[in-house]
Amino acid sequence: MAVSPPVCDFGWKAPDFNLPGTDGRDWSLGQIAGPKGALVMFLCNHCPYVQAVLDRILRDARDLQALDIGVVAISSNDAAAYPEDSFDKMRELARAKEFPFPYLHDESQAVARAYNAICTPDFFGLDAGGRLQYRGRLDASGRAPGPVDARRELYEAMKLVAETGSGPADQVASIGCSIKWKT
Repeated sequence: MAVSPPVCDFGWKAPDFNLPGTDGRDWSLGQIAGPKGALVMFLCNHCPYVQAVLDRILRDARDLQALDIGVVAISSNDAAAYPEDSFDKMRELARAKEFPFPYLHDESQAVARAYNAICTPDFFGLDAGGRLQYRGRLDASGRAPGPVDARRELYEAMKLVAETGSGPADQVASIGCSIKWKT
């Protein structure tokens, strides 16, 4: 069942975290944030919505990093119930796809709860002060990739954040699979 996160709560202060990455390091938001902001993405391996747009996410992440925006992906799903989302499988995917950003494991799900993450993918675009400026979608894709010429909504929004410190007033919520919470 597809779900969508709430609209952007402009100015909400993103909480810090310290999570293990597939690269063998522990990462905090402060280590990830770039001089112009940060993009925190809640993803997972098995979600068809993420799988449909993963190459676009990687493209946009590289382009945002060139604009001094730090990028990170976090997987918070219950890996016992969804083995494809295990830390070992995360490591395999990050290596196979050459993730240009840390891919972190939120085993306790505390970070997803602190961010009020709803689905995969769920995007949190932060300004240089760590305040929320974008909580929209990547583009017009859903369970299948959108058109090749789909407007790059996430990229454009975060470019605006890098240039002005503010996100766009109009944002379309992301859509994806619900976070798989532990019982």
